[in-house]
Amino acid sequence: MSADSILVEVADGLARVTLNRPDRLNAMDFAMGERWRDAARQVTSDSAVGAVLLDAAGPAFCAGGDVISMTSGADGSDVTAAAHVIHEGIRAFTESHVPIVAAVQGAVAGGGLGLMLTADYIVAAEGAKFVSRYANIGLTPDLGVSTLLAAAIGPRRALQLLLQDRTLAAPEALEWGLVAEVVADPASRALEIARFWLEGATGAFGQAKRLVRSGADRSFAENLDDEARTIGAAFDTPDAKARIQAFAAASARRG
Repeated sequence: MSADSILVEVADGLARVTLNRPDRLNAMDFAMGERWRDAARQVTSDSAVGAVLLDAAGPAFCAGGDVISMTSGADGSDVTAAAHVIHEGIRAFTESHVPIVAAVQGAVAGGGLGLMLTADYIVAAEGAKFVSRYANIGLTPDLGVSTLLAAAIGPRRALQLLLQDRTLAAPEALEWGLVAEVVADPASRALEIARFWLEGATGAFGQAKRLVRSGADRSFAENLDDEARTIGAAFDTPDAKARIQAFAAASARRG
């Protein structure tokens, strides 16, 4: 397994995770799937990491699974096992308390949608395009697409993408809520967002992400209990105490 298929760099609290098979449009083969899982575990378990920037080398973000590579001597059980491995990485990212921003360019297809949607904030290039293409080759959604896509844009719109050969251009993806911003330079904008998290109340941003991500799978009462515990714990942190005092002093000056 080559670590070069996904690059990980950690500096000053920021983990940059880069899909790095540009010659294959960053399509994921078995080895890259293992690397994805390992990279996700690495950065989400590192207490020094306060934010993650997910991006990709080359003209496309991710063309999904490398189906051609996977059909070489593999069968359905191999594909199922590989999906489980990649899913471990997706769960590590989505269930973590670390906020993730993605910079997306070019094509995002099939399972690439699932990788992209592990991010909590998605910045797309003006020329980015989004498409399912699972059913076109007789396959079904994986890499969290059936859940994460519906959570992002709603079940009916998710079904429009999954049941029709429809491609969303960046402006329509923005209108649908699939991405948060469309800009000329998504890499620079994503870095700006990550630095905003790191320079601000990093822990609070991370816990807000965790509460929203986990809330869909629990009862309202459980979510309220978690919110109460989390804000209480945050209130006692030195960071929150300093920020509350600064806010109170600023309010007093204005008043």
